Amino acid sequence: MLGVLGGMGPLASAEFMRRLTLLTPAERDQDHVPAVLWSDPRVPDRSAARLGGGADPLPALLRGIRGLEQAGCGAIAIPCNTAHGWFDGMQAATALPILHIVDAAATELARLGVPAGRIGVMGTAGTLAMRLYQQRLEGRGYECLVPTDAEMTRLVTPGIAEVKANRVAEAHAPLAEAAHALAARGARAVVLGCTEIPLGIAAGPALPFPVCDTIDALARVAISWARG
Repeated sequence: MLGVLGGMGPLASAEFMRRLTLLTPAERDQDHVPAVLWSDPRVPDRSAARLGGGADPLPALLRGIRGLEQAGCGAIAIPCNTAHGWFDGMQAATALPILHIVDAAATELARLGVPAGRIGVMGTAGTLAMRLYQQRLEGRGYECLVPTDAEMTRLVTPGIAEVKANRVAEAHAPLAEAAHALAARGARAVVLGCTEIPLGIAAGPALPFPVCDTIDALARVAISWARG
C-alpha cells in the first residue's frame, strides 16, 4: 500500500493520483497500485516557513505520516517539492521509506537521456532557497541553473499561484517564459521542481526541449516500489 502525503496543493496531489494510475501497466483494476491519499491543505505554507515568519509545517506533516502508518501503508510519496525541506525530520519519525522527489527527478532525467550537464530548475522560492535540487543533483554531475530573482517575482511565483487558485490556463504563459529563459542560458533540460508547475506547463503548447515533470517522476518511482 502506497501512502501519499498530499494537499500541498490539492490539485497537484489529485494529479499525482491520476498519473500514478495512467503510468501503471495494467489490464484490470487489480493490476493497479493500492494507495491511500492523505490530502490536508491545512499544512502551513512551506516557502513562508523556510523564508522566515511562517509556521513550522513539520507537525502537520508528521500528523499525515501517522495517519498513513495507521492505514497500513508500506512507503510514502510526497507530491510537494518544498515539503522535502523537512525530509530528514519526517524520515526520522517513521520506519517507512519516504521516496525522495529529487532522487526521482534524477532517475527521470536519466530516462530522458540527460545524464549530466547544465540543466534548469524551476520551483518555489522556498525550494530554491533550500537548494534541494542543487545539493542532490550537483553530486550526480548536473549544473543547476535557476530563475533570476526578477523571473521568480514576475513569472514563476505568480504562475504557481495561478495553479493553486485553479486558474491553470493562466499559469502557462509565465511558467513557459521562465522555462524558455533557462533554456536560453544553456539548460539542456528543465526540471519542473514544483508539482504545480507541470499543470501550468501542460495547459499550453509543449516546450521544445526536454522537461522533467516531477509528478511523473515520483509516480514512476512509486510504481517501481510497488512492483518490488
